[in-house]
Amino acid sequence: MNRIRISMATVVLALATAGCAGMTHQEKSTVAGAAIGGVAGSVLSNGSAAGTVGGAVVGGVVGHEVGRRQ
Repeated sequence: MNRIRISMATVVLALATAGCAGMTHQEKSTVAGAAIGGVAGSVLSNGSAAGTVGGAVVGGVVGHEVGRRQ
């Protein structure tokens, strides 16, 4: 079951980054941070929806801030 989740997350991340051609650097960083945070939150909370969403929110905020500084 975990292997399926990781595969699905990888596909979603690949599709999300492929659609970023017209985005600014900061927007790309926000999306990447949210995707990575969502996957990390899911893994750390054993697939809990709250953990996944919380991780995506935290990752998006961190990615947004990192993108602003570059």
